[in-house]
Amino acid sequence: MTQPYVKEDIHNGISTITFFHPAHNSLPGDILAKLAKTITEAGQNNVVKVIILKSGGDRTFCAGASFKELININDAETGRVFFSGFANVINAMRTCPKFIIGRVQGKTVGGGVGVASATDYCMASKFASIKLSELNVGMGPFVVGPAVERKLGLTGMSQIAIDANTFYDAEWARQKGLYAQVYDSTEALDEAVQAFAENLCTYNPEAMREMKTILWKGTEDWDTLLAERAAISGRLVLSNFTKETLKRFK
Repeated sequence: MTQPYVKEDIHNGISTITFFHPAHNSLPGDILAKLAKTITEAGQNNVVKVIILKSGGDRTFCAGASFKELININDAETGRVFFSGFANVINAMRTCPKFIIGRVQGKTVGGGVGVASATDYCMASKFASIKLSELNVGMGPFVVGPAVERKLGLTGMSQIAIDANTFYDAEWARQKGLYAQVYDSTEALDEAVQAFAENLCTYNPEAMREMKTILWKGTEDWDTLLAERAAISGRLVLSNFTKETLKRFK
C-alpha cells in the first residue's frame, strides 16, 4: 500500500494502531490528527485493555515531521498549528488510560523519537537507531523534548539534541531507558510485543489505569507546555536559516 493511513485492529482486548506514510513514515498534519484521535478513542473503548503502537513498512519507524509540509509553512500560526499536531499525539498518549506498547522496527528521527518516548513500554529491533535532527534544519526538538527527556533524562536528551547529525544505535537507546528490550529481528520483536500485550491483558484494568496515572505524575502541565513549544517551533520554521536548509530537501 502506498497511500498514507492510520488504522486500528482490535483483537482479544488488544488495539493495534498502525500509521503509515510512503515518505519513510513521516507525519503530516492529517496523519498526526488521525493518530491522536485513534489513540484517544482506543483509550475510551471498554473492549480495549492494552494498545500496541506501530508503523507500517519494514525499515523506518518514523522519519518525523513531513518536510513537504514544513517547506510550505509561511506564517507563524500555520507553523504553530502544524507542530501542535505532535503535541496532540503526545498528550493523547499521556492521558490515555491504557498502557501503550511501542513497537519500533527501524530508524526513528525527530518527532518519531518523541512518539516512541511517549509510549509506556517500548520494544525495538536492533535496527531502531534514533536521531534528533531538528538543530540541523535550524529548529530544535521543542515539542517532543519533554517526552524524550522523561525517558532519556536531561543528559541523554541533550546529547542527541545537540549532536543532531548522529544516529545513536538501539543499544544506546536501551541503556538510556527509551527501549525496554532490543531484538535481533523484526520477527522476534513482533513475537515479543504480542506476547507482552497478551500478558498485560490478564492484569486488572483498574490497576493498570492507576499505575499509568502514577507513572505520568508531574506532566499535568503538558497541555500548556507543549502548546508553548509548538509556538516556538512555528516561529523558527520561518527563519531564513531553516527556509534555506529546507530548500535543499526539495
